[in-house]
Amino acid sequence: MSEDDYEPRGHQDSAPLSVSQLTWFIKSLLERSIPKVWVEGEVSDLSRPSSGHIYFTLKDDQTQVRAVIWRTAAARMTFKLKDGMSILCCGGIEVYPPRGSYQLIVNQVHPQGIGELQLAFQQLHQKLAAQGLFSAERKKPLPRFPRRIGFVTSPSGAAIHDFLEAAKSLWSDFELTIIPARVQGEQAASEIARGIRLAQKISPRLDLLIVGRGGGSMEDLWCFNNEAVVRTIANCKLPTVSAVGHEIDVTLADLVADARALTPSHAAQLLLPNREELAGLLRQVRRRADGALWGRLKSLKQRLGHFSQRSVLARPHAIHKQRRQTVDEWEMRVKAAVYSLLRSRRERVAGLARATEALSPLAVLQRGYSLTQSTDTQRPITSIQQVAVGDEVKTILADGQLLCRIEKTQERTTE
Repeated sequence: MSEDDYEPRGHQDSAPLSVSQLTWFIKSLLERSIPKVWVEGEVSDLSRPSSGHIYFTLKDDQTQVRAVIWRTAAARMTFKLKDGMSILCCGGIEVYPPRGSYQLIVNQVHPQGIGELQLAFQQLHQKLAAQGLFSAERKKPLPRFPRRIGFVTSPSGAAIHDFLEAAKSLWSDFELTIIPARVQGEQAASEIARGIRLAQKISPRLDLLIVGRGGGSMEDLWCFNNEAVVRTIANCKLPTVSAVGHEIDVTLADLVADARALTPSHAAQLLLPNREELAGLLRQVRRRADGALWGRLKSLKQRLGHFSQRSVLARPHAIHKQRRQTVDEWEMRVKAAVYSLLRSRRERVAGLARATEALSPLAVLQRGYSLTQSTDTQRPITSIQQVAVGDEVKTILADGQLLCRIEKTQERTTE
């Protein structure tokens, strides 16, 4: 639809405009008259659909206007819009025909009352702090004597020169590996993050990694506040040191690293041992070790003197003779005890033999006694009631036996 479709009409009731024609007339007139305008106000009714566009209402104490930031413009923003935020924005007026309403198409946004970069810093800081990236518990200790050090920075910058100059007077027994990366500009953040990941793959393994550059403005140092850089430092398996050349402002890289150096020169002082201080420390340790050693030797010498006065060391042969005499005495005692025990046992056995012999039936037979048994049952006959006249019995004597027949039985009478 063009302006010619509705401009000649609408001036009289015989040729009225349709709603669409009126809307398009207003759209053409308004957008042509206000191609660009700066507006300040407060953000409300903020929404972020999955399309990436940002919709909100810009209002003051009397009125309001709908506004939208298309996805391409939103991607360039360094801070996050929030409800209640006061902003200054620039854009053009556009009429939205389906609703017959106008809205502000925002191309630029600046927070009011606080700088844009500072606001972005605060918002990202709050986000990462809530996730625990700055907590002391997750920080790794630095090695006391690093031998292999990596440095992610610009090879042509002042950071390397400052670090090596400071290290020259401190310690020289280390290897420095430079991982090149831009430290300023749009590509800086991605190159720094890539350099940190690359440093973890270097073999032999680095002892620690420095990430930094020389001084500059907040805009120059902004890559060290980039979320990707901060997260890469947090996930680094090597102990990390942030050495960005500024002392007043603190970057997010300073907060997430395991240690912060105020400058690259300070990084050398922080990480490398001082040759003179270490030599002095070694001298102290040596003096203490010598003192402890001489004290130990003196104590051992005294103990050895005490031992030398003991009889076991002074007269070892006498102790040996004494022990041999003691063994001989014990041997004689044991032999005497054994002989005495044997005699006692022999006498006891002889007594038992005599008692056994006295109780033996054969011994009784030797004295004139006999034993009569039944020839059938072989049982001893102790009563006349056990036999009858005509029974055969066997009488055992000391030198043999008799076979007898019972002719008569007679009971013993008592007078």
